[in-house]
Amino acid sequence: MLLNNITLVNDSKPVSINISKDNILSLGKVNETVSFDNINIHFENAIAFPGLINSHDHLDFNCFSILGNEIYTSYTEWGKHIHTAYKEEINAVLKIPQHLRTKWGMYKNLFAGVTTVINHGDLLNIDNPLINIYQQTQNLHSVKFQKKWRWKLNNPFLTDKPCVIHTGEGTDRQSANEINHLLQWNLLNRKLIGIHGVAMNAVQAKKFEALVWCPESNRVLLNKHADIKTLKSKTRIVFGTDSTLTGNWNIWQHLRLARKLKLATDDELFNMVTKNAAQLWNFNNGDIQAGKDADIVIAKTKNSATAMNNFFSINPSDILMVIQKGKIRLFDESLLDQMIRLPLELKNYSDTNLNGSSKFVEGNLPDLIRTIKHYYPAVALPVDDYETAKIPQHD
Repeated sequence: MLLNNITLVNDSKPVSINISKDNILSLGKVNETVSFDNINIHFENAIAFPGLINSHDHLDFNCFSILGNEIYTSYTEWGKHIHTAYKEEINAVLKIPQHLRTKWGMYKNLFAGVTTVINHGDLLNIDNPLINIYQQTQNLHSVKFQKKWRWKLNNPFLTDKPCVIHTGEGTDRQSANEINHLLQWNLLNRKLIGIHGVAMNAVQAKKFEALVWCPESNRVLLNKHADIKTLKSKTRIVFGTDSTLTGNWNIWQHLRLARKLKLATDDELFNMVTKNAAQLWNFNNGDIQAGKDADIVIAKTKNSATAMNNFFSINPSDILMVIQKGKIRLFDESLLDQMIRLPLELKNYSDTNLNGSSKFVEGNLPDLIRTIKHYYPAVALPVDDYETAKIPQHD
């Protein structure tokens, strides 16, 4: 597959990207690289960047709207409140079978250009995933909500896996002490990856392999953020959205909030959702270069003053194509004439309306949406359930 005439983020000259199977084969000058499978796609005014890596989501919790209408001191206070104030809504959403909620969580990320998600929670069974879904860690919810967390943390049979856990998600003294409690009980010196860490200090941060920053979730619950400016020199910082229980479905809104806070530079923030996350989780993606997995997103260029302004102004409606492991998972209607001419099974794609923009996505998404609405008619999803696309096939 040849992706022609696209500009990489932080580069000025258009290039072509040659993909062989699931890897990037080479980068070359426009029109000078040979496509070995006769799939040649030409773009105009487009930028390319690595598929985003969302380092924290609960895939089966993305049929919720934001729950909570006040500022809380901790996740425990929030949890007690929503299970009382929003009991009916929670029960209504949970009537949707888990595999359907999980599948929508996958699409939520795909529409936004996320090609890799680290799922937090119980192991989910996912048939034919369209993005990389990583579940090879030990997931503990938190010190307060995880039963027998000390025994699970110190399980000698899991020392080769990092332990991922919500910690320090609050503004009170108890939230800071919770981090110390976790560290004191890490008797086997497990690799710890903390989530949120709003109450985390520099001394504590040194003892974590990484911290997953979820600024939108922290704003909604606590109206306070982790001290990323200090912590980033003590541990690796990566980026997550959490579920729609505590934030917008669109990761780009989360990124713009983080940028506005000015706790990290543009390059640092970009790396949190690309190569730094790939290094943390030991993936072969997160960068566009030969030998890397072909996880690539192509979006419209907005001719802003800087490349980073272009990048951070992106919304899902601006995305022209999402490629995961060399497979086209989503493309914009503006590319349809080219796609029809290619040797692709376009009958396997659905036409969906995303904020007035028509996207073709792999799988029968309209059927999924209709089935979810059968269980919960009031569910609010950002796409309309068009019929399965009727696209003429390549001869």
